[in-house]
Amino acid sequence: MPAFTFEKITPPVRRAPAETQPEKPRGLISQLIDRFAERRARRALQGEGAMQRDEKPGEVS
Repeated sequence: MPAFTFEKITPPVRRAPAETQPEKPRGLISQLIDRFAERRARRALQGEGAMQRDEKPGEVS
């Protein structure tokens, strides 16, 4: 019987850099929603600008 034994030590696992997965193309529905939201935001900004140029709402001339 041997007087001593060796433990097997496994080498550290090398972690490869995470492969970047190609992004999935966005769905048609999400593209449509984005378009509507963008147009709505533009209209809101245009409405704000017009309100600031004119008199405040509620003021009587």
